[in-house]
Amino acid sequence: MKEVTVKINPAGFPDQFASDREKETYEYGLQIGQAIQYEWFRKDNNNSRFYNQWGDFHRLRLYARGEQSVAKYKNEMAVDGDLSHLNLDWTPVPIIPKFVDVVVNGMNDRLFKVKAYAQDSISLQKKTKYQDMIQADMLSKDILTDIKNNLGVDAFDTNPDELPENDEELALYMELKYKPAIEIAEEEAINTILDQNKYNETRKRIDYDIATLGIGIAKHMFLPGAGVKIEYVDPSNVVYSYTEDPNFRDCFYWGEIKTVPITELLKIDTTLTNEQLEEISKYSQSWYNYYNSSQFYNNSLFSQDSATLLYFNYKTTKKIVYKKKNLDNGNFKIIDKEDTFNPPQEMMDEGNFEKIEKTIDVWYDGVMVMGTNIMLKWELSRNMVRPKSASQYAIPNYVAVAPRMYKGAIESLVKRMIPFADLIQVTHLKLQQVISKVVPDGVFIDADGINEVDLGNGNAYSPEDALRLYFQTGSVIGRSYTGDGEFNNARVPIQELNSNSGQAKISSLVGSYNHYLGMIRDVTGLNEARDGSMPDPNSLVGVQKLAALNSNTATRHILESSLYITKTLSEAISYRVADILEYSDFKEEFILQIGKYNVSILEDIKELYIYDFGIFIEVAPDAEEKAQLEANIQMALSRDAIYLEDAIDIREIRNLKLANQYLKLQRKKKEDTIQKNQQAQQEMQGKIQQQSQQAAAQNALQLTQAETQSKMQIKQAEVGFDIEKLKQEAQLKMELMQMEFNLQMQLKGVETEQMSQKDIIKEKAKDKRISIQNTQQSKLIDQRKNNLPPVNFESNEDSLDGFDMSEFEPR
Repeated sequence: MKEVTVKINPAGFPDQFASDREKETYEYGLQIGQAIQYEWFRKDNNNSRFYNQWGDFHRLRLYARGEQSVAKYKNEMAVDGDLSHLNLDWTPVPIIPKFVDVVVNGMNDRLFKVKAYAQDSISLQKKTKYQDMIQADMLSKDILTDIKNNLGVDAFDTNPDELPENDEELALYMELKYKPAIEIAEEEAINTILDQNKYNETRKRIDYDIATLGIGIAKHMFLPGAGVKIEYVDPSNVVYSYTEDPNFRDCFYWGEIKTVPITELLKIDTTLTNEQLEEISKYSQSWYNYYNSSQFYNNSLFSQDSATLLYFNYKTTKKIVYKKKNLDNGNFKIIDKEDTFNPPQEMMDEGNFEKIEKTIDVWYDGVMVMGTNIMLKWELSRNMVRPKSASQYAIPNYVAVAPRMYKGAIESLVKRMIPFADLIQVTHLKLQQVISKVVPDGVFIDADGINEVDLGNGNAYSPEDALRLYFQTGSVIGRSYTGDGEFNNARVPIQELNSNSGQAKISSLVGSYNHYLGMIRDVTGLNEARDGSMPDPNSLVGVQKLAALNSNTATRHILESSLYITKTLSEAISYRVADILEYSDFKEEFILQIGKYNVSILEDIKELYIYDFGIFIEVAPDAEEKAQLEANIQMALSRDAIYLEDAIDIREIRNLKLANQYLKLQRKKKEDTIQKNQQAQQEMQGKIQQQSQQAAAQNALQLTQAETQSKMQIKQAEVGFDIEKLKQEAQLKMELMQMEFNLQMQLKGVETEQMSQKDIIKEKAKDKRISIQNTQQSKLIDQRKNNLPPVNFESNEDSLDGFDMSEFEPR
């Protein structure tokens, strides 16, 4: 086959308003690939944009590793290109790697957690319902507490001890305590996919690129046999459309240049023949020769058995057109149509139908052999990522960030340090040069002065003896006058020679070295307090921490760029998970794969596609923020403002703002609790005092009662004695009365007997008188009857010489 030559022809991007059928053709994709090739690989003064960028990134990476070329330093030190008189160590001083490691490792120490927030209507309704339930418990807390205490029925829906007291506490409660199971399932799904793709290792490489190159790129995709994949992308192999956005959100094409073995092409296009593979191999060899690509790589891959391919994604639009046919029964029917369907309005009116269309963003995937017109692949992308809230937009597979980009030019931390790192290296080499020329100090011996010295022992004073005496004792023997009595100009035979040691030059070079090192710190913001290399002993600890904090602020844009990539990848994973669960054939396998570590969320995972989530990154506080929070916690603990359990809970909160709010809330609760306890204690003390007073009063009453009782007992004893006395008196009186009564009775008996005798006597007298009367009456009767003379009834027996018997009657 004849030799082929590479020629980059001017090419522009095709018409964006072409029909969808035209966009699907290989010719359309080939025109896009050649336009990308022309933009990035056309030679301008024997240079191309792609390989210029590749060379710049390669140079930055060598400086970041401390492996930059020493050719420029040799040119600086050479005299007319001659280095034969220099014996120096040309190894670069690894200054830049130290600062890069400080930044990157410091970012890796910052822990973060992907948080999902359900923002669809279903989730918002559930949240509102839960919040209403909490508010209901808050408002009826007193009533429900009385019911619980009096009836033993717990009518609370939540723990009454954890209920908020006001709206501010309610907002914090919802932030810390409310976490729906669906959000936990979403976070579990995202973290599982990140862990499966070893994203921690990928993130370290991206962080290193952002600090070194000023740009970091990652890629997300869905592979039918492997699921969701997250890959690191080397920025030096990436092409993209012009943008001034640091987050590359307006790029309409992305591409990667990859050199692969020829056999890999069959995996892309299985219809390739051996003749076509041979042709591609020849074109690839011409490509290597055209750009001298082998100079950029240090491997044996660049041979006729490899090919350079452009893998690219291109964003365009797609029209979805429907024909809406109105039926006679009032219903309608929807019919799919091509985007070229555009009937006149009269026809639509007559046919009783209308045209419905919608325009959406789509991405096409293409693979082109560089330097040729061979397209290995051109098709509409599968499994495109679309937000639920804006499904007309399609998110690219590439996620990139360049925090300090201006007009397409990318600036990095390493690029700032290179000029001063070069000056430090030159200063280091000159220090070696000056030090290599330094000679030790010597001594001068005046032989004439030694000859005039006599030690007094008959031995000659030789130069060897003089040097031995000088170096061992520091003393020198000399004569002020010669043996002839003349003044001896060599009276000090040994004198020290102070050679030019280069100390002034060394001090000057060391000062220059420190100056350039300080300039690196100034232009990057990485001060001594950041890496702890040279803390100022005169500075207070707080000042050192403030300096370290300022240094963190100077490089915060790198951390924020890394978090932006993580957040964007997490959002893409969230969208892909929803699509997999709704449309994929291996839905059940994917659910089990995510939920194998947490079986309780399996059912929630199945419904993830129904919900719409907002993703954000919760970054753990850095060392300074942790120290401030810990200081607040320790102060609160020292003042007994919070409990130890509260301190443990606060340390577990990653969000510093929420942690401080929770600290304030718990401190306020503790104060309220202490105040309530004090009030309860005061009430208890009042009750105790009241009880004490009551007890004292009761004791006094009991004492009074005891005294009264004692007095009563005494009185009762006295009364009893008096009663007993009265009883005895009464007994005596009764006995006397009884005796008197007996006597009276006896007297009465005597009287009665006398009366009876008197009555008897009276009766007898009466009877006698009656008998006498009767006798006299009879005599009278008899006298009258018989007319007898008067009868004299007097008798001398009835009178006793002057007194009568009536005198003896009882009185």
